[in-house]
Amino acid sequence: MTHHDIDHPKGKGHPGAAQGGATLTANLRLVAWELTRSCNLACVHCRAAARDCPYEGELSLAECKKVMDEIAEVGKPIIILTGGEPLLRPDVFEIAEYGAKLGFRMTMATNGTLLTRETVQKMIASGIERISVSIDGADARSHDAFRKVPGAFEGALRGIGLAREANLDFQINTTITRANIKEFPKIHDLAVSLGAVAHHIFMLVPMGRGKEITEEAISAEEYEETLHWFYERRGKAPLQLKATCAPHYYRILRQRAKSEGVEINFETFGLDAVTRGCLGGIGFAFISHLGQVQPCGYLEAECGSVREKSFREIWLDSPVFQNLRDLKRYEGKCGKCEFIRVCGGCRARAYEHSGSYMAEEPLCLYKPPGSRRPRVAGLQNRRRQKTGEKEP
Repeated sequence: MTHHDIDHPKGKGHPGAAQGGATLTANLRLVAWELTRSCNLACVHCRAAARDCPYEGELSLAECKKVMDEIAEVGKPIIILTGGEPLLRPDVFEIAEYGAKLGFRMTMATNGTLLTRETVQKMIASGIERISVSIDGADARSHDAFRKVPGAFEGALRGIGLAREANLDFQINTTITRANIKEFPKIHDLAVSLGAVAHHIFMLVPMGRGKEITEEAISAEEYEETLHWFYERRGKAPLQLKATCAPHYYRILRQRAKSEGVEINFETFGLDAVTRGCLGGIGFAFISHLGQVQPCGYLEAECGSVREKSFREIWLDSPVFQNLRDLKRYEGKCGKCEFIRVCGGCRARAYEHSGSYMAEEPLCLYKPPGSRRPRVAGLQNRRRQKTGEKEP
């Protein structure tokens, strides 16, 4: 599953924009839709543990059109057609075209290996405005090891080249693990050189096949340092940067901006100034290949089935969504944190770590005021010594 950037609403009605009170305003901006779980790759981190075989019970074309009609009753979000590999679904372009006619911004998350000139032209004709392709290594050796299929790197680059040739916007997604964290700057340089319009980083959430490589998840300290590096690249890279499944970034952004005396607004920080770290159930929803609605693809807290209830009813009334919008229900240090409105912690990591999706984020070093001196202070002090950054 991948997330695309959100069109800026100029601060009005953006996800989590509640003014005062403890309940965030729900405003559906993104829907990631797992059209199929079938996939031609076997990536080590795959949340779906997808395989190259048919899956029973996937939503029919008629059901998909009905669900899109119901989504339109809630809003006009960006819809991300994902999988598995969505190009393995024969009616994927008919689904995309129907969504585009309803006024949705249609995008697709693909591994890139199945792209041909004909496929790219079908994407464009059906109304797909952007694709995302995952690159998790700076070369074939590391990327193919991650994707578990020889030639995946070459195939992805070939597909990206075809998209670029046809002027179809593409972004690069990268999942950060211990296996690739040291080469991440090279992956970023590759994204720039390929002509991507955006580079989104994802922090590993240990579910699906990802549970088998839990030891590859980076530490809280490495997480913090990576997000500081990401912040420092802001404004220097000729493409849009976004940290996904990394809600702490929005805390770090505010801490760094304060120390640098920079006001946070759309003019200075763009979309990062008006969005929230964890959007699950607030501005984002996930629909599985079986029609189950979840806060995100990594958080398997079922909110209802579109085969049993309308999408509108699930989005407005699901107890899970209601909990995620109620800041009083957040547990541990997340519930006490002054950055809760802009961060929220990764609810999927909290769930996988503790069994409660309202528990505190397990990979956050920050301690809210009133608790013992935060461990993050040591990291910040070391960084200030290197960069000359002033203490806020």
